[in-house]
Amino acid sequence: MSENSRVPQPQHLAWHETLELHEVVATLAHQLIAFKMQHANIQDPTLRSLYTEAIRGLEKDMHDLLPYYEKVPIPTMRRDSREPDHPTPTGVDMTAFYAGNLLVFFKTATRNYAAVITETATPSLHEMFQRHLLNAVNMHYKVFNFMLERNYYPAYHLDRLLAGDLRNAKAALSM
Repeated sequence: MSENSRVPQPQHLAWHETLELHEVVATLAHQLIAFKMQHANIQDPTLRSLYTEAIRGLEKDMHDLLPYYEKVPIPTMRRDSREPDHPTPTGVDMTAFYAGNLLVFFKTATRNYAAVITETATPSLHEMFQRHLLNAVNMHYKVFNFMLERNYYPAYHLDRLLAGDLRNAKAALSM
């Protein structure tokens, strides 16, 4: 009998992994929508093929991850996560999507600058990267607040945040 088999396993995800699941699914859904929107405009056949492969891979990843929303530590989310699909009306306001582009970019930039600083030996370059890091952090904060104020990112309501993930993932997969 292995050591792990004696430990009772909860029937739900841990809170911290639920938040990580949110980060991954939200980013995947957002990027999947962006790739699908861009795909039709790609002229080069090889690049178009790479986009097609990327889209198929992200769709598979999304299908793999979505069942875990049934195990989030919010009982009403587990019960309500199978909400019916609603068709997306034409002429949809894309403000939330475009704000999400900025949010994802500045989060990634923050991580990149933080990592780059640890490898920088030249003082002037180090200082410049620090300024850029602070700018990226501040822009992320501004975009986050823009989204929070307009209810595009319900950060203080995990159930609504996760429901939005599911809605966006389903929209991305149905495109």
